[in-house]
Amino acid sequence: MTTGTSARTQGVDDIGREHIGRLYRTRLSKGRATLGELLGGEIETESQGAWVRTATGRRLLNCSGYGVLLMGARHPTVVRHVEEQLHRNPVATRVLLEPLTALAADALVAKAPAGLDRVHFACSGAEAVETAIKIARTRGKDRLIATRGGYHGKTMGALSLTGKDLFQEPFRPLLPGTAHVPYGDAGALAEQLKAASGRACVVIEPVQGEAGVIVPPDGYLRTVQTLCRAHDALFVLDEIQTGLGRLGSWWGADEERLTPDMLLAGKGLGGGIMPVSAVIATPEAFGAFDRDPYLHTSTFSGMPLAMAAVRGALEAIEEEDLVSRARDLGAELLDGIRRIAKEQLGDLVREVRGRGLLLGVEFAEPGVAGDLLVELIREGVVANHSLNSHLVLRFTPPAVLRPSEAQFLLAAFERACRVQAARHVPTSDVPTPVPTHEGGTSHAQR
Repeated sequence: MTTGTSARTQGVDDIGREHIGRLYRTRLSKGRATLGELLGGEIETESQGAWVRTATGRRLLNCSGYGVLLMGARHPTVVRHVEEQLHRNPVATRVLLEPLTALAADALVAKAPAGLDRVHFACSGAEAVETAIKIARTRGKDRLIATRGGYHGKTMGALSLTGKDLFQEPFRPLLPGTAHVPYGDAGALAEQLKAASGRACVVIEPVQGEAGVIVPPDGYLRTVQTLCRAHDALFVLDEIQTGLGRLGSWWGADEERLTPDMLLAGKGLGGGIMPVSAVIATPEAFGAFDRDPYLHTSTFSGMPLAMAAVRGALEAIEEEDLVSRARDLGAELLDGIRRIAKEQLGDLVREVRGRGLLLGVEFAEPGVAGDLLVELIREGVVANHSLNSHLVLRFTPPAVLRPSEAQFLLAAFERACRVQAARHVPTSDVPTPVPTHEGGTSHAQR
């Protein structure tokens, strides 16, 4: 073993991007290293609030993170809760009762739709989905129904529900008895429920995030719940990305006053600090887990450090009214992004849509979303691609954005769109460009 200078002895800020890229290629994934290079090769080293700092000293507005950072990075309330617990009891015995798990569960139930009184904590969204599948099995529901384009994770059970052939194909056969119906098509769901003869479990998102921010028709989710009740099916609402204020309401379920049999939470549940997810269920659905606490377990489920993060996250959302801020800021950003996209890119933009702070720009041609993602980083903003739609660029900004930061986002988006217009839109249709500093560097340093 060599004892020279290495990543283990250097400060993070002193490590060059070439060295990090080499470690990604040789220790992690060549594909991930290539993607990082395509996105500019920036190495993130620090984050605070809405901003992330890179090894070169750039500050980038973080509108990415796949919905995790609703309250921004290192929110002081969450940090306080986690730090206190870190110095008290970070990992429990799992034999004795422990207060943080009980208090976190009680706080989460207080914010959940009425009737959801039982909680099982896990560490990732996919784990929460797996838990829901197992709960469904305890209720005799072994026929899974999900939607095309839906995203529920990539572990084997969750992947069976994820409606994308690209991710499923290398791992088939997956769980038997799984069907996918078009999102928003209540008639197709009714047919599948009838064929399942009371053995179905329906898993659906209030808004499809990874499919490209697909908002369902008004009343669709209420109809799904009604159909599930009529056909004796379990109704699971996957709010891992949409819950906890992301849509401008505590839950997507609130929009149509739903009470599913299970609601799945995650991403922002750990306050942007700890990986935490949860299944929040009715006592009836949770019955088997109530009777036997060892029926489904995980070493780090409900660990005190993660539970401290949950309590801090719920407290931060409440004390800063982040749900209302997500609603109002989201409406402002949606209007601004829609106006800029149409003005700069015209018919190249198929639709700009969203709810709260889950926003998507769908393009009429492939390649534009990826090009714009790269250009936005040059202009000082990090956004998301959509795993189940290569045509859609997504924004999941934090609700703690200040007005000046929201304007920074819109200005950067406008500059990036001008560059894309020069590449993709016929010359006669391109507006006269406004001079900017090369690469947008001066903007990104603000």
